[in-house]
Amino acid sequence: MLVLGIESSCDETGVALYDTELGLLGHQLYSQVKMHAKYGGVVPELASRDHVRRLVPLIQDVLLQAGRQREDINGVAYTAGPGLLGALMVGAMAARSMAYAWGVPALAVHHMEGHLLAPMLEANPPAFPFVALLVSGGHTQLIKVEGIGQYELLGESVDDAAGEAFDKTAKLLDLGYPGGPVLAKLAEQGVGGRFTFPSPMVDRPGMDFSFSGLKTAVRQAVNAMPEPLTEQDKADIALAFQTAVVRTLVIKCKRALDATGYKTLVIAGGVSANLALRSALEDATRARGARVYYPALSFCTDNGAMIAYAGAQRLVQGEHTKLPVTLRARWPLTELPSPPVVADRSQ
Repeated sequence: MLVLGIESSCDETGVALYDTELGLLGHQLYSQVKMHAKYGGVVPELASRDHVRRLVPLIQDVLLQAGRQREDINGVAYTAGPGLLGALMVGAMAARSMAYAWGVPALAVHHMEGHLLAPMLEANPPAFPFVALLVSGGHTQLIKVEGIGQYELLGESVDDAAGEAFDKTAKLLDLGYPGGPVLAKLAEQGVGGRFTFPSPMVDRPGMDFSFSGLKTAVRQAVNAMPEPLTEQDKADIALAFQTAVVRTLVIKCKRALDATGYKTLVIAGGVSANLALRSALEDATRARGARVYYPALSFCTDNGAMIAYAGAQRLVQGEHTKLPVTLRARWPLTELPSPPVVADRSQ
């Protein structure tokens, strides 16, 4: 089956074609980062309007890239939440219109399920069951995954998510928008030991996260220093901050593996591109006889490939989304249903 996937939950327009036999055939992504940078964050109305401008040309580019025609498509998947409602509406309306015109099923995909399944696009994907660390935008969650739609929440952030903490700390250091990747790059130039920040909620049981206190500790350190901060000051603070976040995430992942008894860890979402986090998790899992999987760097941030893949997995199980269109700005991943079991018709 060939599925067209559309991602438009925030500030990136992603389109992809996924074939259940041949794999990913084509994908395109347009980022609105430059447009929003001068405002210091995403402006929802501007994001929605830009999705309208970019979506159709990207679909045409992907079809051309894959050498396919619209008549070849068996389903259209789109992000239905969580995300900005206006932005979600653009992708949903386009997807539903195309699906209706082409006479194929439409599939509403959960954005975080797309991230969770993104490592499945790799040549050597993980096998179920596993523990997933989802670190994307406003989400930091540990999920017990037994299969498609079989998700149990083990822990989540009670305030700022890891990605939010990266961006807000970058703003304190005047690193621009989006600041998270810039902060991670700057941390490579940092000198360890000059600053030490706490790793929140690691001294108590459980797998929940909290990063607001860490952000406050960084602000206090910045306020105590003479102005203006030098580039080395910023690099040293960035390194200490990143070290605290990574240590927290690693400790909670180890607890999740212990609690489930699983030997496979999946990390996905924008923060999964952080090389320090990848290295620390590889060391931690190797020491426990476990293994960590993550998506290619190009599929860590929002993209159409993960939506096409997630939609394809539900389509092959006979699932499709009926009218009316329902979009959700907030949508717990654990509320997703398991796909229906389809009998093997080949026998």
